[in-house]
Amino acid sequence: MANTTSAKKAIRKIAARTEVNKDRRSRMRTFIRKVEEALASGDKKAAEVALRAAQPEIMRAAQKGVIHKNTASRKVSRFSQRVKALA
Repeated sequence: MANTTSAKKAIRKIAARTEVNKDRRSRMRTFIRKVEEALASGDKKAAEVALRAAQPEIMRAAQKGVIHKNTASRKVSRFSQRVKALA
């Protein structure tokens, strides 16, 4: 258990940041799920729209430190490949 004032404050800050990051991660996953569902249905138009909506969310999560930027780029790249492959 924290004894010093600064350690107590650090615990409060970590808890607050964890909540924010949890929300950001959840939001990102929602957009990713929409892309996955559009890809599964085979609807290229819907998949393109979902990817255009998901891409900024994924990159924002990386910018805010929720996920690594290379992970974000990889996700976007792989989704783009899969959407392009739908014919």
